[in-house]
Amino acid sequence: MKKMVIAGGSGFLGQALIAYFLPKNYEIIVLSRNVKETGNDALHYVEWDAKTIDIWITELEGADVLINLTGKSVDCRYNEKNKAEILNSRVDATEVLGKAVQACAVPPKVWMNSSTATIYQHSLHKKMTEENGIVGDDFSMNVAKSWEKAFYKSQTPKTFKIALRTSIVLGKNGGAFLPLKNLTKLGLGGTQGNGKQKVSWIHEHDFCRAVEFLLEENKLGTFNITAPNPIPNKDFMKTIRKVLKVPFGLFQPKWLLKLGARIIKTEAELILKSRFVIPEKLVASGFQFKYPTAEKAIREIITR
Repeated sequence: MKKMVIAGGSGFLGQALIAYFLPKNYEIIVLSRNVKETGNDALHYVEWDAKTIDIWITELEGADVLINLTGKSVDCRYNEKNKAEILNSRVDATEVLGKAVQACAVPPKVWMNSSTATIYQHSLHKKMTEENGIVGDDFSMNVAKSWEKAFYKSQTPKTFKIALRTSIVLGKNGGAFLPLKNLTKLGLGGTQGNGKQKVSWIHEHDFCRAVEFLLEENKLGTFNITAPNPIPNKDFMKTIRKVLKVPFGLFQPKWLLKLGARIIKTEAELILKSRFVIPEKLVASGFQFKYPTAEKAIREIITR
C-alpha cells in the first residue's frame, strides 16, 4: 500500500484526490484543521495548523507523496486582511512543510505543491506555456510567485518537487462550476464582460489523472495543469447553456460584474482575466486527456 499525505485536503480538490486514489491501494493521511472520523482504515485525518511543526510531522515519514493544497480561497474581496491571509496561508504552509520534509529520517519521495495558472499575465492571443509564458506583476500573480519561491527555496535533495500551476477545476461537488451552473439555470449564463477572455480549465478527473501521471513518470519541475483547449468566455458560457438546454443567458457587462462581485463579496478579476494557459510540458510528456474539450467535460459533470 502506497502512502499519500494531503495537506489541506478537506476542500474540493482534496476530496477529488481522495476519491480517485483510495481505490488504487493508497493509504491517505489528510492534514487538516478539521479532523473527522472516516470509518475507513486507509483514510485518516490528522490535525495541523499549517504554521508550526507538531506531531503531524511523523505522518510524512516514508510517504510516497506529499501533496500540499493549503491556501485561503481567493473567492473573497481583496481587502488588506483577506490579501494578507491569501498570501500567508500559502507561504506559511509551504515553508513549514519544507522544514518538516528536511527533518524526516525517510522523507517523502515526491512533494507536489499547488500553484496557480493565474501566475501568467492576462492574455487574449499569446499562449502561456511553462517555457514562454509571461509571469506578471499584480496581487494575484505576486502571490503565486511568492508561493513557488517558498516551495523551491527549501532544500530537499531526497524529494522530487513538482509545482502544479492549476487552472479552474470543473467538478461535480465544488469549485467554480456549481455557481456557473446555477446562474445558467436562472437565465443569467450569458457572456460575461466582452466574452473574449480565455477560460483555462480542467476536468476534476483529468486533474487527478495528471497527478497520477506525474507520479508514475517520475517527473519534476513546474507543470501547467490545465486542459489543452482554453476557449473564450463567450463560448464557454454558450457550452454550459447548450449542455443544460437553457435557450438564453443574459449578457453581463463589465460594470455589472464588478457591482455583483462587490455585493457577493468576491472579485470580478476571477471572471474577467484572460487565462490563455497551455499544458505544453504535460502533453509533451505523453499525457492523454480524457476530457480535452469543455463540452465533453461539462456534459460528463452534468450527466454523472
